[in-house]
Amino acid sequence: MSRFYTRICTTTTIVASALLGACTTLPAEDPYVLYRDLMPTSILVLPPVNESLDVNAPYSWVTTATMPIAEQGYYVFPVAIVDAFMKENGLPNPEDMHAAPLDKLGEVFGADAVLYVTLTEFGQKFELLSSTTRVDAEAELVDIKSGQSLWKGALNYADNNNGGAQSGLLGSLITAAVNQIGATLTDRTHDAAAVANFQLFRNTRNGLLKGPRHSGFEAQMIAAREAAEAAEATEAANSTESPE
Repeated sequence: MSRFYTRICTTTTIVASALLGACTTLPAEDPYVLYRDLMPTSILVLPPVNESLDVNAPYSWVTTATMPIAEQGYYVFPVAIVDAFMKENGLPNPEDMHAAPLDKLGEVFGADAVLYVTLTEFGQKFELLSSTTRVDAEAELVDIKSGQSLWKGALNYADNNNGGAQSGLLGSLITAAVNQIGATLTDRTHDAAAVANFQLFRNTRNGLLKGPRHSGFEAQMIAAREAAEAAEATEAANSTESPE
């Protein structure tokens, strides 16, 4: 009886280990497959929809967004020209621009993809002992011809402006107040948006891929192809070794 029980336990352990090994070695799904297949050369950046309290947020943000996107290897349409054209053709605000049909955007601008952004937080927040500059946003890159989503990104950026210059409760309150007032003069939010957009678009972990104009584009595509081939080989090996 004990030998039979031992044999069952041993067999169960072997099967469980094999199944667990197969599961743990399966490659993670690559979220950039469609992005690489439909790799855009040019990106139309629309002014963002603004859900923050700062009425100047859309244009303060968009002027800092084009540089990191261009540095990532894409042609970016001049935002001032895009904005003026949209307004002259009956689309006076970002909400209307975001609702424009993709085929019309492609026909007018000849872009490969369009970037939609929503700002949820933008500007100074004065708290009890601190003054913080926040830039929170959600972004989506959409292929114009197919309408498919190529990439999505989220940004939650906070810059504490106090710098520890004062100590104690009164000192902290004074520093926070001065920083908030000074931010209006130095346009600290605009500077924070530039840093935040760099982190959003050029993040090597989940930012935009290197575009066709980037010097590292070919190496990136080769590395992705080799990784996909290795993943397929691993999956094939796992399916062959899996117990029936």
